Amino acid sequence: MRITVIGAGYAGLVTAAGFAELGNDVACVERDPDRVATLRAGRSPMYEPGLDGLLAAGSGSGRLRFLLPSEAGPAHAAAEAVFIVVGTPRLDDGGVDLSQVWDVVGAMAPDLSPGVTVVVKSTVPVGTTREVGDRLASLRPELRFHMASNPEFLRQGAAVADFLGPDRIVVGVDDDAAAEAMRHAYRPQVDAGVPFMVTAIESAELIKYAANAFLATKLSFINEMADLCEASGAVIDEVAAGLGMDRRIGPAFLKAGPGFGGACLPKDTHALRHTSDSFGTGSRIVGAALSVNEERVHRMLGKVEAAIGAPIAGKKIGVLGITFKAETDDVRESPAVEIVREMVAAGASVRVFDPQGMDRGRSVLPEEVEYAFDAYDAVGGADAAVIATEWQEFAALDLERLAAVLERPVLVDFRNLVDPARAAAAGLSYAAIGRRPV
Repeated sequence: MRITVIGAGYAGLVTAAGFAELGNDVACVERDPDRVATLRAGRSPMYEPGLDGLLAAGSGSGRLRFLLPSEAGPAHAAAEAVFIVVGTPRLDDGGVDLSQVWDVVGAMAPDLSPGVTVVVKSTVPVGTTREVGDRLASLRPELRFHMASNPEFLRQGAAVADFLGPDRIVVGVDDDAAAEAMRHAYRPQVDAGVPFMVTAIESAELIKYAANAFLATKLSFINEMADLCEASGAVIDEVAAGLGMDRRIGPAFLKAGPGFGGACLPKDTHALRHTSDSFGTGSRIVGAALSVNEERVHRMLGKVEAAIGAPIAGKKIGVLGITFKAETDDVRESPAVEIVREMVAAGASVRVFDPQGMDRGRSVLPEEVEYAFDAYDAVGGADAAVIATEWQEFAALDLERLAAVLERPVLVDFRNLVDPARAAAAGLSYAAIGRRPV
């Protein structure tokens, strides 16, 4: 199938490379010339496991190419399906900035050919896909086209695996032609038995928001339970394991920590609440999940001070991890970044290390922050080491070496990566989330 993917961000780039891997002819359109140059040179502009190989395979086969908007006219004209996968950032009121979507509609409209299926894959509020269709119709009243909503469910750090082996493919359409076009695009996966769910357009749009808001709620819930464990003497690892064995609940997203972050969960949860308010239904549960998460960072600073036994002002802290999760270089709305900002604001000297996020971290962290070349360098001479992101290399730290380079043998584990018994054996004073301190 001849496909145009507009947008080469995290979701757009994985989508374009993934469709090429499925055997489609894909033109990926990106407005950032530096990003296009990087991609044409065979390099990925972001860290995502497996993406480099997918890009190399697509480019090498000739099924994947990268274009600037000024070069995209022929690709739009030839496309059987155009996927809009541009950013939809959060506004100050919790709503969604759709300006990039509207820019794309105006730019591509003159070149589209009859019968094309226009697919909104960006995460957008209910009703947006229909508005895209209305705007396109006003620009090209003579054009016969089809509309579809096809939300993405890609986890950063596992996005390639999620695209190639999805739990389900959700497609919101109004007509059989659009549904068939989507089946064509995903044919290898449909033939392999991946559930292909055809819904109303509005249902598809809402499924994405509902999924992320539910996961955010689950995380906020387990974090509240972790606080209760600390107060009562229970152990959150045991409580979460017992919950997860219930088939109605499941074990995923029951990992206590410093709160959720990233490009999707905070933005989409705010957007769902904003949408609910705009329809007059409200969403108290979603609002509560957000409130718990927003308070979480302040609790983390208190945990560090409790572990040190003194205010953080004037103390040296080594922070391990600044990305919002492991296996990504994304620092957007990262709890680790917020924790570092609060530490600096409270008067601490902070030195950080992250396996992939250092370059992006420099653009969002206070200028006072120092950067280390490895975990031991980050905590050398510090009053406490803080694990803020769940990179597996932090779970495998040599704890005796860690204790030796610290000024005070204090380890605060916001991701519950380290075995408390190992920490105690290494001579560390150990504090975590929802666990008994050692």
